[in-house]
Amino acid sequence: MSTGYQIKDQEGLYFLTFQVVEWVDIFTRPVYRDIVIDSLKYAIENKGLQVFAYVIMSNHVHLIMQSSTGQLSNTIRDIKKYTSKQIIDAILSNAESRREWLLNCFQYAAQKHKRNSQYQVWTHENHAVYLYSPDFIAEKIQYIHNNPVRAMVVQDPEDYLYSSSRNYASLSAVLDIEPLVLPVIVVR
Repeated sequence: MSTGYQIKDQEGLYFLTFQVVEWVDIFTRPVYRDIVIDSLKYAIENKGLQVFAYVIMSNHVHLIMQSSTGQLSNTIRDIKKYTSKQIIDAILSNAESRREWLLNCFQYAAQKHKRNSQYQVWTHENHAVYLYSPDFIAEKIQYIHNNPVRAMVVQDPEDYLYSSSRNYASLSAVLDIEPLVLPVIVVR
């Protein structure tokens, strides 16, 4: 079923949301957040992915990205497939107090869709929004960076470790990205 949020321009710049099924708070633990970061690093280095903004919240990830190879949908598919497998493997192999509950949630979600095998970590949608103007891009970057502030996790956006707000503030970050430099628009 189409949601209307499709990636039509495979080289375009998009705001994307990767949501965990049933809004499960998997990313409360660094081990799972690091799986996403490592996968993004790999895609940047090997698949032509360009990430310009990101935040990893407890149950979803927001990103602004594009593909220099014109393969954005394929790269997203690969990232979600790989991270799903790695997250399930980590749940099974690490000391996880929520192991049974997490696996039950991901197993239940998988049963709802024919294309899943045993577990489903991510929803199938990416909520892809094409970014068409500097103002719209700036709005989405600000939205991403303020997500942890709105969730009352931190007071200032750059204090959240798993966010590109740190890159934009020239602080050390878990993922190296090139911040977008947008034209200054003078309002008269």
